[in-house]
Amino acid sequence: MNDAQPPSTADFDVLGIGNALVDVLSTEAEDFIATYGLVKGAMTLIDTDRAEELYAAMGSKTEMSGGSAANTLSGVASFGGRAAYTGRVRDDGLGKAFAHDLNSLGVHFSSRKAPDGDPTGRCMIVVTPDGERTMNTYLGASATLGVDDLDHDLIGRSTVTFLEGYLFDRDEAKDAFRKAAEAAHAAGRKVALTLSDGFCVDRHRDDFLALVDHGIDILFANEDEITKLYGAATFEEGVAEVRGRCEIAAVTRGAAGSVIVAGDETIEVAAQPVPHLVDTTGAGDLYAAGFLYGLTSGRPLPECGRLGSMAASAVIGHMGPRPGMSLAQMIEAAP
Repeated sequence: MNDAQPPSTADFDVLGIGNALVDVLSTEAEDFIATYGLVKGAMTLIDTDRAEELYAAMGSKTEMSGGSAANTLSGVASFGGRAAYTGRVRDDGLGKAFAHDLNSLGVHFSSRKAPDGDPTGRCMIVVTPDGERTMNTYLGASATLGVDDLDHDLIGRSTVTFLEGYLFDRDEAKDAFRKAAEAAHAAGRKVALTLSDGFCVDRHRDDFLALVDHGIDILFANEDEITKLYGAATFEEGVAEVRGRCEIAAVTRGAAGSVIVAGDETIEVAAQPVPHLVDTTGAGDLYAAGFLYGLTSGRPLPECGRLGSMAASAVIGHMGPRPGMSLAQMIEAAP
């Protein structure tokens, strides 16, 4: 980063790069998990046949543009931030719907739609009565994102480029992440990464460690992910290990709130109360949205964490990964 050019005024606060998926959600009884051999609470990659089987088995469904980073960017836009997104979709019905939905939310999405190849991806999200979400993802076209899909001009015009860990499964995507980080730093911008899932960390631990140490300024993780990343026995050990490896690490702990690690500082942030837990889908995504909105609007770290907690609380009280309200208005109404 020493060779970075002084940044010009940014056109966007946050640019997200991730798996462009259509989210398909349904609420099912607990025995649905066992009947279909699902791994509760995890994200499992599935093929086309499995996607069709689960889609047919799921009951009443809610469908919307999704993917972890897209959810985060929709949250940034809801706060009033300037959001942009890069992801790969097919030039098919779902791809067009994805683009239209994101743009309608105020998220700039202009990625080229693939004329052929795999269809647009989708994520089947089963929510059980305890509010836990179990995800089965058919990546489709989203998985083929590579260096050629990056818009270097857009990266240079964005204060923070936010990378989604779920996309990290292919070597082409890993190369794209590294190139995106290099482009952002060359423009004097910041790079954020969300680890996304403990199983994802297990699969790519060494590559994630290298990326965090050499390409990431802001890291988002939950308790499971941070301990797996550093092979730590406890949360406290994981926090100790991440200190100094990036400028800021924001680690969520569900009802226990979050911990922000920055230099010598350790900032504990309380979770916002939720009267009735319905669905945890998108809680981490929206925490990142609030945090990044706060950071790019010049707020102190404790306030960034509080905005993250507020956004997370707004999403887990109802079905789906979107807050269902204007987050900007929620801030205004907050004491």
